[in-house]
Order: sequence, then C-alpha cells, then structure tokens
Amino acid sequence: MLHIYNTLTNSKTIFTPIEPGKIRMYVCGVTVYDLCHIGHARVMVAFDVMTRYLRARGWDVDYVRNITDVDDKIIRRAAENNETVDQLTERMIAAMHEDEARLNVLRPDQEPKATAHIDDIVNMVQTLIDKGYAYAADNGDVYYRVEKFENYGRLTNKVLEDLRSGARVEVEEAKESPLDFVLWKSAKPGEVSWESPWGAGRPGWHIECSAMSKCCLGDTFDIHGGGPDLPFPHHENEIAQSEAANGCTYAHYWVHAGPVRMGKEKMSKSLGNFFTIRDVLQHYNPEVVRYFLSSVHYRSYIDYSEDSLKEAQSALERFYQALASVEAAESGAALDNDFELRFCEAMDDDFNTPRALAVLFELVSELNKAVREGCGDAPQLAAQLKRLAGMIGLLEQSPQAFLQGESGADDLSAEEIERLIEQRNQARKDKNFAEADRVRDVLADKGIVLKDSREGTGWYREH
Repeated sequence: MLHIYNTLTNSKTIFTPIEPGKIRMYVCGVTVYDLCHIGHARVMVAFDVMTRYLRARGWDVDYVRNITDVDDKIIRRAAENNETVDQLTERMIAAMHEDEARLNVLRPDQEPKATAHIDDIVNMVQTLIDKGYAYAADNGDVYYRVEKFENYGRLTNKVLEDLRSGARVEVEEAKESPLDFVLWKSAKPGEVSWESPWGAGRPGWHIECSAMSKCCLGDTFDIHGGGPDLPFPHHENEIAQSEAANGCTYAHYWVHAGPVRMGKEKMSKSLGNFFTIRDVLQHYNPEVVRYFLSSVHYRSYIDYSEDSLKEAQSALERFYQALASVEAAESGAALDNDFELRFCEAMDDDFNTPRALAVLFELVSELNKAVREGCGDAPQLAAQLKRLAGMIGLLEQSPQAFLQGESGADDLSAEEIERLIEQRNQARKDKNFAEADRVRDVLADKGIVLKDSREGTGWYREH
C-alpha cells in the first residue's frame, strides 16, 4: 500500500488515486534562462525515481513537467546575449534535455511550454476577472485579489494578517492590496509580448502552471510536485487561481523535493554557490551523480560535497563488481527470499530510497556469498539485483563500462544523436559557432563522427 507525504496536510497518508490504477502528476519544471544546476537535477531525479517505480509496480502514470520559457530573467539574459528570447530558450531547453538524458532521467509524457499556451492563460485570466477574483489595473497589468480567496495560505500555513503586516508596497504599484499578485504583465517597449483583452503583454509566472496543468490533466489531478522553493508563493498562488477559476479542488497531494546545500546554505543561482550538471559530469559518471541524489530521502536536504560523490562512486563500484562476477539470468525460477518485498515496502513508504538501497546492499552481499560458494542461485540473484535497481533507474550500464571508467549514460540512441545534430545545425544557422562546436564535441566524446555534405549531416559510430 503506497503512502505519500502530503505537504497540504503535513502528514504521510495512504495514496488514493482519483481513478483506480491511474496517476496524473504535474511537476513544475525549469525556467530556461541558463544551464541546469545540481539543485535542478535533484528535482528531476526525485520525480523520475517516483515515476519509474510507480510504473514498475503497475500504475499508469501520466507525468507532466512544464517549461517556463518567458519571464523577466529570460528577457534580461536574452538582451545581455544579444539574441532573441526564442534563441535563448531553445538552446537552454536542448541543453536541459542533454543533461537529463545523461542522468538517465526519462522525458515526461507531456512537456508543455508557457508560450504555447497563451490562449489558455488568457482565457483563465478572463474567467478570474469575470468571477471577481481578478482585476485589470490602470497600468495595464492584471492582478489576482488574494483576500477574496477564502482559504489562501492553507498549503504553507500562512495567515493573511501576518502576510499583510509583512507586505511591501512600491509607490508606483497599481494594486488594490499589497498581497495581490500579477496574472498578466503589460509589455515594456521592445519586450516579447502577445495581444490580450488588456493590451499587449505576457503571463505572470504563477498563472502559467494553472493553465497548463488544466490543459494537460484537467481541473483536478492526483499529485502536484516541485522543488523546495515553490510551496510559497508559487504553489499557494496556483491553488488560489485554479480553485477560483475551476470551482473545484486543484490537486489532492502536494509533493516537494528538498534542497541541495553547499555547506549550510541552499545551492542557488542567486547565491552564486552552485555547480551546473555538466560541470559535475566532467568529473563523475552520471550514474554516480544519480545515485548520490537518490541516497538521501527526496524530502530531506542533501549536502553536496566531493566526499559524498566519492561515497556514491564506491557504492556503485560494489554493485557493479558483484554483477561483473556472474552473468545475470534472463529467466528462471522465482527466488525464495524477501528482498523484493522489503525493497517495495521501503519505496511504498513515501519513496524511501535510502531504505531501498540498504536492501540492495544486502542483496549484493547475498550475491557475493552465492558466487563464493558456487551456489546455483547466483545468476537469479544478479537478475533480481538489476531488476530492483532498475525500478529506480540504477545499474543500467554494463559492469565493464562502469568499472573501466567510461563516462557516460551509455551509448546515445539514434534519436538522441539526430536531436543533437539538429541542435548543432540550428546553432550554425544562427551563426552561434561556439554552440555548434560544443555540440560536435559532445558527440565526438561519445564516439560519434559527423559528416557534413550538401545533402545534410550524416554520422556514424567510431569503433
């Protein structure tokens, strides 16, 4: 029986889906103005582990993770780079997909972009205005009336009176109340914008997710997830918008991954104390990073350090050395042991990966013992180890590749190679030759040789 910790109730409860056997899950994704860092990887891996495990256990999971591809940071960065917003975001989205592929993170079933849902966003804003929950201000912005929503603050136990006393009001703001937040931002000269009933502008951050989740999963769905910074104000505002507009419960379970820390401070771009995913992957096998991020419970903070990554490296070496000593059986009689039962009990307890990994270590010990004693169960034990680890996206390399120190997330698929070639070709069209060279080098590192001709770009694997 699956138990999930629900931020909304501050308790771990039995998971009951809206539709038996099916889980609809929406996770807030990345704002694509820069390369992803290890904090982003923590969220990616945490929800990938959940999705893989749930599917392995027979659940039908519809996993949606959005992309925010227009906001103030994106507009500023594009201007600094002397490129368009589209050029920046497409480049960063491609880089994000590269990073998550190397970490063995599966792509979500749906990956909506904010700019592709402008009509849905405008329609929801208009609904909120019609219901009296929003208003168009004199400055061209549209704001949400926080104090009209009766249960505002229930996700994070905020009290309106406390929020009022701590609110700041800028002199030029056109809000009715300092608590109100923007749904639609009027465009400044030269900014990317879309037409709306309130003039040219673009969506506020919070309304994007309310509109995209409704479009992809409906008015109500099972699980809403995200990173540690999102409960307030982002998710609190999503609840207010969606429940006011749709007239029903937004999400039944709220699940949040914990932060990655450097020393005692949270890793973040604003503090400048972060490592990008590709920075780290220059020095560590991607599976080591994935194991490291899974070695602590997803809700807890995790301290980033070289020692922790080395411990993850040693742990995986132990697993792969055990697998290298015997050929895993492709099929065979079921083993009379309780490893699978205890592994699943751990994962059913709010996706407790540390406990699940502890069970895998016991299984490794049993496998090594069987090999030493020449026991006929060794191939079945090896297969069991791979199967259980595979439920959370681990031990999917060959033992030889890992132990010989090969770098990556295995061979690139033909689809991934074609996508990278397309990315390189676009960079060349944009005269971004540094990016084109970088993609070529990524492919070269994986043994992929490119051949440019008038007909296009061909490739082959170098052996």
